[in-house]
Amino acid sequence: MRNRIEEEKKVVGQMIRLYCRRKEGNKSLCPECQELLAYAERRLELCRFGEDKPTCLKCPVHCYRPEMRERIREVMRWAGPRMLLYHPIAALKHLRRELRVK
Repeated sequence: MRNRIEEEKKVVGQMIRLYCRRKEGNKSLCPECQELLAYAERRLELCRFGEDKPTCLKCPVHCYRPEMRERIREVMRWAGPRMLLYHPIAALKHLRRELRVK
């Protein structure tokens, strides 16, 4: 079983790849999307919540720099709904975590 941080890395990677391929029309990750993915993975590795990490929307700590936060927000807004078509299991797991009340 994957740990929570690895699951989050997988989902954010799927979202960024989907955005880059479908929205931007690239066959592989462009440099900007590569940079965003690397940044997101670093932030996840350094997450102070570890295995208890909430989804980004529910997180009380904004760990992204403002410009990166805006970029990931744009990617998530576009790719989030489409994840149900391209990665339905990952999308449903993420949605379940989002709706979970602690």
